[in-house]
Amino acid sequence: MKKILSCMRRAMQEYAMIEENDVIAVGVSGGKDSLMLLYALNLLKRFYPVKYTLQAIIVDLGFEGTDYSKIQKMCDDLEVPFHIVKTDIAQVVFEERKEKNPCALCSKMKKGALHDAILKLGINKLAFGHHADDAIETLFLSMLYEGRMHTFKPVTYLDRKQVTLIRPMIYIWEREIVYQSNKLALPVMHKNCPADGESKREEVKQMILSMKKQIPKCEERILNAIQNKENFNLWFD
Repeated sequence: MKKILSCMRRAMQEYAMIEENDVIAVGVSGGKDSLMLLYALNLLKRFYPVKYTLQAIIVDLGFEGTDYSKIQKMCDDLEVPFHIVKTDIAQVVFEERKEKNPCALCSKMKKGALHDAILKLGINKLAFGHHADDAIETLFLSMLYEGRMHTFKPVTYLDRKQVTLIRPMIYIWEREIVYQSNKLALPVMHKNCPADGESKREEVKQMILSMKKQIPKCEERILNAIQNKENFNLWFD
């Protein structure tokens, strides 16, 4: 965990993600990334120089048989308030709209539900579990399918919602999260989305894995390029 905590602290300080007495909601999906973020932020707050409090929030997409009891127990053990936002997103995306590319609409609706919920709870910052691999995949998705150079920023302020989005795990590689989440036996939920493993992001992930076989450490170089102010200007104004 020392490596993960160190990388998170670096990102949080370099991009001034947290201010004194922030109330931060971790957007929990039930996957390894968001659960690791919640666990790590809870550890960090014990010795981080800026005081903050945590809450956890999850958007229930409406799939039948979804059980959040293990995540609830984790939050209880961490003494972190846990909120479940009920929605009918699954019905809208898969039954009513029958989207050919369901991930885009689902993501948009889920973020909207999250933003509305945290405003009602009086929370000013929302933390997502996006990591370094996600940043690179998003860059390739943007180039290949949108024809532009774009990836998410470490910190984003949404004027309309008056919410700040932060991504403390941007310097952490997915392989480290996988290792630590297994070691800690985090209560990762089984994915019950019918589109799981068939998205454009999964295609890009496989493409990058193929690139790594031909160009070792290409991921590190791409991440360095994303941070390069002069060439890309993707993470800085």
